[in-house]
Amino acid sequence: MSNITVLGLGAMGSRMATRLLTAGHSVTVWNRTGQATEALASQGATVAPTPKSAVADAEFVIAMVRDDAASRRIWLDEEQGALSGMAAAAVAIESSTLTPGWVKTLGSQMQRHDIAFLEAPVSGSRVQVDSGQLAYLLGGDPFVVERCLPVLKAMGSAFHHVGELGEGTLAKLATNALMAVQVTGLAEIIGFLKRSGADANRVLSAMAGTSVWPAVAGYLSGSMLSENFAPQFPVELIEKDLGYTLQEMGSSQLAPMIDAARGVFLHAIDEGLAESNMTSVIRLYDKL
Repeated sequence: MSNITVLGLGAMGSRMATRLLTAGHSVTVWNRTGQATEALASQGATVAPTPKSAVADAEFVIAMVRDDAASRRIWLDEEQGALSGMAAAAVAIESSTLTPGWVKTLGSQMQRHDIAFLEAPVSGSRVQVDSGQLAYLLGGDPFVVERCLPVLKAMGSAFHHVGELGEGTLAKLATNALMAVQVTGLAEIIGFLKRSGADANRVLSAMAGTSVWPAVAGYLSGSMLSENFAPQFPVELIEKDLGYTLQEMGSSQLAPMIDAARGVFLHAIDEGLAESNMTSVIRLYDKL
C-alpha cells in the first residue's frame, strides 16, 4: 500500500480519497475549505493545513480541482504550493480538467524539480468513481503510467494512454464537447416532442432501438424526463470545459456546434441552473 495525498475535495476528489482509503492506502487530504475534510478524517484520512504540508510523505499526489487557476495555486504557490514540498521519488498526478497549454507548463515545472508527472483526467462522474468505474485518459511517459496504475485502479476500470502531456486533456475536452452536444441536442428533441403533443417516453423508446441512439442517451433522457437534476456533472463545469475547448481551437468559427452548445449552458447559468446537473437544460425548452 502507498502513501497518497489528494488535493481538492469536491464531489470527485472526496470520492477518490474514499476509494483510496477503502483500498487500504494511507491517505492525506487537503482542501481549500476545511468542512470537506471532516468526513474523510472520520474515515481515517490525515488532514493537512496546506498543499505543501500535505505532500511531505507522499509517494503519489493526486490533484482534482476546478480549473487552471486552482491547479496553479495548489502546485506552484510560492509559500504553500505542493511542488516545493514533494519528495524527489514522488509522482504528481493531475486529474483536473484543464487546458493542454497549462498541463504542458505544469509538466515543465515538474521536470525542473525532477518530479515524475502524469496527466490523468477522467471520464465519468460521481456514480462511476463510487463504483471504481472511471475511465482514465492518460498523457505522459509510459513508464510513469505503469507506475501509477496500481493506485489508479482503486478508482478506475479503463485506462487509455493517449499520448504525451497535453493529449490526455485534449481527449478529455473532446469527450466533454461531444457530451455537451448530445445533451443540448437531446434536450431540444424532447422539448420538440412535448410541444408536438407526442408521448416523449414512447418515442424515445422507439429511437433507442435504432442505430443512432448513443449509449449515454438512456441516462440523459431519463434524467430529463424524470426531472432528476441532482448534480452529477453541473452546468457550470461543462460550460467551463467548453470554454477551454473553444480557447484551444482559437476560433468559435471552427466549432459552431460546440459554440452553440456552450451558449445553451450559458443561458442555463443565467436562468439559475449553474449548480444543477447538465441535463437541467431541458428546462429551457419546457418554457417555450
